[in-house]
Amino acid sequence: MKKFGLLLAGGIAAIIVLSSIGPMIGLLVGLGILYFIFKQFLKTESTGGKIVLGILGLFVLMAAIHNAPAIIGVIAAYVLYLVYKNWNSSKKTFEKEDSDPFINFEKQWNELNKH
Repeated sequence: MKKFGLLLAGGIAAIIVLSSIGPMIGLLVGLGILYFIFKQFLKTESTGGKIVLGILGLFVLMAAIHNAPAIIGVIAAYVLYLVYKNWNSSKKTFEKEDSDPFINFEKQWNELNKH
């Protein structure tokens, strides 16, 4: 039952990631351009240059905000990673030796006698 739930969650997350690849790339490119505009804004000493870079930065910021649904895609990619990570994990199974109380008692008794 656990595998079915992971398969269902992974399938839905994969569909969401695939459908939001475009906005994710757009957001990444927009934020990269905005970073370089900000760095140039800090370097520029002229007032006209700062105004032009500020206006350009606002346009790029609006374009990046337009790709905000990409955040859902990033969350879906994280869910897909968690599904992949938990696919083969299982609860700790006790070995036959650990479940036998007499063997555990003998091990503890031998440890006590060594001291």
